[in-house]
Amino acid sequence: MERYTGAFEEAVDGARQQERHYQLLSALQSLVKELPSSFQQRLSYTTLSDLALALLDGTVFEIVQGLLEIQHLTEKSLYNQRLRLQNEHRVLRQALRQKHQEAQQACRPHNLPVLQAAQQRELEAVEHRIREEQRAMDQKIVLELDRKVADQQSTLEKAGVVGFYVTTNPQELTLQMNLLELIRKLQQRGCQVGKTAL
Repeated sequence: MERYTGAFEEAVDGARQQERHYQLLSALQSLVKELPSSFQQRLSYTTLSDLALALLDGTVFEIVQGLLEIQHLTEKSLYNQRLRLQNEHRVLRQALRQKHQEAQQACRPHNLPVLQAAQQRELEAVEHRIREEQRAMDQKIVLELDRKVADQQSTLEKAGVVGFYVTTNPQELTLQMNLLELIRKLQQRGCQVGKTAL
């Protein structure tokens, strides 16, 4: 008798999973219609079905939410680093202006043109250094964000989410961003495990 009960429960679970798969697939098909037609063409029925299967147990929703939180923290940290650098540069410029004004006030009039020329060279050197530091900071930010994207791609690929692998191809990146947007919209609609409100 227990054997039949177990088989019956497995059949009910399978039917629930199948129904859940159809709900997710239907929701995905509906959401895809909001994307540009060039991406709609790239998201076949099979791709959407595979994505729905990956979303069945809710783990992918949790992974995407975790990746999003990590991304926000990274972006905030990088933004704060850039702000600190800009503030340091602002303070440096103010100190240099103050130093130049004091030197000009203490300077004898006949030496003023020589002093101003030297100060101009110093100012140009400082501005060059500031531009180089800002450029280096911006490069660091771009590299860090690129690394974060690659980490996200790798994580989602390992989780079995269709369409995700490490790439820098702009078309593939845009497709992956659209897939992520579909997942986020499903999540916002409450299409997680145990929820039927689509």
